[in-house]
Amino acid sequence: MTGFVSFVGAGPGDPELLTLKAVDRLKRADAILYDDLAAGPILSHAQPAADLVGVGKRAGRASPRQHHVSRLLVDYAQGGGRIVRLKSGDGGLFGRLEEELIALHEAGIAFEIVPGVASPLAAAAAAGIPLTRRLTARRVQFVTGHDVSGQLPADLDLDALADPLACTVVFMGKRTFPALARALIETGLAPDTPAMLAEAVGTPEQVLTRGTISTLADRLAREVGDKPALIFYGPLADGVPDA
Repeated sequence: MTGFVSFVGAGPGDPELLTLKAVDRLKRADAILYDDLAAGPILSHAQPAADLVGVGKRAGRASPRQHHVSRLLVDYAQGGGRIVRLKSGDGGLFGRLEEELIALHEAGIAFEIVPGVASPLAAAAAAGIPLTRRLTARRVQFVTGHDVSGQLPADLDLDALADPLACTVVFMGKRTFPALARALIETGLAPDTPAMLAEAVGTPEQVLTRGTISTLADRLAREVGDKPALIFYGPLADGVPDA
């Protein structure tokens, strides 16, 4: 009898940010296929008999290919029971969710999606800033910092990304941000535009570093480190101004 898959957003890593629905699905799961950033204390909600299978992908590290992850998920579901695919943050935001949904659809396997706290929201909360502000930050935009080859995507809309009235969040962009910053400045964004590097959000290793797009690009050109990170820039990245 075919099983049922719950795609569960684990949030950024802080187990207290799990939703009640996420905890319920983890407790009832017969198998949990989890990302690297969704491991640790979050998996303490699993029942002792559950199969725990790490399928996470991290930049610069040996990782399972996406089609292998999708195949493994289908195999587990075809074995019956309740299967949780645990994704960091919210699976629908740069989480490769669509490929796995297609695999389940083609195999005729039912599923649900349980949203999680997206890492930009958690990082903004940790930094004490909103993502929008009336008149000066009317728009929020999320963009990936690399393409399938690990390079800065060649088809970025630089005019949109250089909008001084937008708060922009770059996922997976530490290695390519120096190139992106140069392109943004050439497009017209001021070099002293506030920026923030948010590393290991929602974990004990969390570090928030403020600067400008220019100073942050200089730093990342020298050293990127191995912590997962987001980069914020725009009118909110420097924090809430004094009243």
